[in-house]
Amino acid sequence: MSLAIVHTRAQVGVEAPAVTVEVHLSGGLPSLSIVGLPETAVKESRERVRSALINSGFNFPQRRITINLAPADLPKEGGRYDLAIAVGILVASQQLPAAALKGREFLGELALSGTVRPIRGILPAAICCADLEHDLILPAGNADEASLVRGLKLYPVSDLLQLCAHLAGSELISAYTPPAQCCACPTSLYPDLKDVKGQSKAKRMLEIAAAGQHNLILAGPPGSGKSMLANRLPGLLPEMEERERLSVAAVYSVAGLGDDAHQVQRPFRAPHHTASAVALVGGGSSPRPGEISLAHEGVLFLDELPEFSRKVLEVLREPMESGEILISRAARQCRFPSRFQLVAALNPCPCGYYNDGSDRCRCSPDMIRRYQDKISGPLLDRIDLQLWVNAISKTEMLHTGMEVESSAEVRVRVVAARQRQLERQGCCNQQLQGPELEQQCQLSEADKLLLVNALEKMQLSARAYHRIMRVARTIADLAGEPRVATPHLLEAISYRKGLIPDPASG
Repeated sequence: MSLAIVHTRAQVGVEAPAVTVEVHLSGGLPSLSIVGLPETAVKESRERVRSALINSGFNFPQRRITINLAPADLPKEGGRYDLAIAVGILVASQQLPAAALKGREFLGELALSGTVRPIRGILPAAICCADLEHDLILPAGNADEASLVRGLKLYPVSDLLQLCAHLAGSELISAYTPPAQCCACPTSLYPDLKDVKGQSKAKRMLEIAAAGQHNLILAGPPGSGKSMLANRLPGLLPEMEERERLSVAAVYSVAGLGDDAHQVQRPFRAPHHTASAVALVGGGSSPRPGEISLAHEGVLFLDELPEFSRKVLEVLREPMESGEILISRAARQCRFPSRFQLVAALNPCPCGYYNDGSDRCRCSPDMIRRYQDKISGPLLDRIDLQLWVNAISKTEMLHTGMEVESSAEVRVRVVAARQRQLERQGCCNQQLQGPELEQQCQLSEADKLLLVNALEKMQLSARAYHRIMRVARTIADLAGEPRVATPHLLEAISYRKGLIPDPASG
């Protein structure tokens, strides 16, 4: 048989479209050509495959070899096709049986010695193989990462000789059994909320944000505990479900961070304020996920928010609404998930001491306004919970006898509220849209009038109206109430009263 068909997979964002490697041997001068939109690294695979086959003791056919990577209109990148090409050549030249290819997919890069090297983005391919009930032949270095997918038979190989012995039936490889994972309590992985002294209202807002998956922003003078509070939010969040864990692990796998794919708790990303728009969104000639996608199903913490470039901050607006990032290139588009909770912290002015109750601020009203204007109205409008955090008093700082709730205690209420939301509507309150939002957040006539008056007096938008409704629904869930009542609505409105006082009014 001079034709072999081997199955493998490409990588486009967090998707793994199927690729068929067709290898044909024909008469003519010895040559090897690869067609099907291969980029440079794929074209160079002919030299890697040739050397790997020869150094592994196989005959490299002295014939005209044509390799087609189908579909022809899908760009192919990287060395992930090396193993499939080498197996295809061996089958086409009858050095391996064609029956060995049935129900199997091959992924891996070859060294010149025949060693199989790990590749980036193995997890999306593993998920697709499990859906089709195919066996996956992969590098040994990727086995632990791919084992996150349940019900998938993995056969890790370290070199070409080991693989060929398995395919020929002379020395079978056992299916991979993943090591036992540590089941540490998620709250123990993060700082505890009880370490924060005072700030009862800010802690309450953290609990609401965790329960409903709401975005939040904290403003206040330096040392008031904004960063401490933000770093304790992940410890309040429920543990990820299997579907969420795989979704997060796939993003980390594509980003080349496969070692972090086994994390127990939700992601927490805190990029520096010098980060570029591409660093947040992702991109490059071969698009990779940015910080927004790496925070998928977790928390994105932006400290010193006005220090970020305004153009950088504006890229947050679309993914905060849609939950995904679409990176467009001339030849293709890559889609990365980005359903995250935004937590932001900022000082009120360049020196940080405006409205802190002292006379330390030396910033003029124009300086304060320019500093605050770095955050656009449309971005601020998308943040559900907004709170001014006062500096704690000396008495609160030195007082150690007060009983303070731990993250584990607050997390119990958060998990219960999340469970109510999932049982009622199948999603968190933050994701409620349109008629479903109106149905789940029904108000009495008196409360409707109250909300309309608040919107007019505070000059809030229709988007803010919907976000107040979602927050009120979360507050009701924390209280175990089936309907949104007046106290829930009033508390939700209180988190939209204005983040920082207008310097002109002072």
